Amino acid sequence: MTQSTGLDLNLLVALDVLLEEQSVQGAAHRLHLSEPAMSRTLGRIRKALGDPVLVRAGRRMVPTPHALAVRAEVSAVVERARALFAPGRDTDLRTVTRTFTVLGHDAMAASHAAALFARAAREAPGIRLRFLSESHVDAPFLRQGTADLEVGVIDTTAPEVHLETVYEDRMLGVVRAGHPLLTGELTAERFAREAGHLIVSRRGRLRGPVDDALAGLGLERRVVGSVGTYPASLFVLRETDLVGLISRWGRSLAETLGLVTFEVPLRLPVVRVGFAWHPRHDADPAHAWLRGCVRELMLQGPACG
Repeated sequence: MTQSTGLDLNLLVALDVLLEEQSVQGAAHRLHLSEPAMSRTLGRIRKALGDPVLVRAGRRMVPTPHALAVRAEVSAVVERARALFAPGRDTDLRTVTRTFTVLGHDAMAASHAAALFARAAREAPGIRLRFLSESHVDAPFLRQGTADLEVGVIDTTAPEVHLETVYEDRMLGVVRAGHPLLTGELTAERFAREAGHLIVSRRGRLRGPVDDALAGLGLERRVVGSVGTYPASLFVLRETDLVGLISRWGRSLAETLGLVTFEVPLRLPVVRVGFAWHPRHDADPAHAWLRGCVRELMLQGPACG
């Protein structure tokens, strides 16, 4: 291959894997090379880019700012090359070797990951799935290539991101079995005043749509605190008299822990659930397979698989 820019396609593939694995040993294993050979390849990449690419941080390696900046473009170039040499309709998913990173809150992984792993084992055994929890800060994870697919309640307005709404959801109340709120008629006033409330917020917020709905009725609830994920909140609710919320598709998680869900006596906004991806993945057959799997699982509900 002609190397007019100092970086050929083989080095791009190696760079893509190195940035994904953040380990010479892991990249060597993925590319079926020895560690010394992978180290030499990393040296060639460093020389071509004029950047260390990966630097030691304790016992592991981390990408440099420049490596993070070019990561998404490197991945996109490699994917376009794969698509060029293996047209989408002729791609045999059983021969594809890829790692996809799925970003979403933990309840999504708890509900759907088992079924998705099982389907990958049947249909695309060379595909690995890596689930990342939502961050407490907003960042262009899809554009940067940190994640390949974002699943859940997608509120991004980034023009370069494709968004597909799969269904509309609404929140349910959730409490331990035998909770006093489960006895008798549940009114908005009882919901607000008879127990403390626990909020789920990745940013640590202590107010949400429930508070707005209650304020419209001249009511206020007592929020005792927040946790970052829905699964964490369920374990807290199981051991206390606090009141929490869970999405309808996450109801099975609550029931597995012996919790009880109920209709909230308020008019809460509809929650649109779906997934988002960067358009560089549009023509990628493996990514299209992933989107199709996630879509089907979300429509089937958490009990599938």
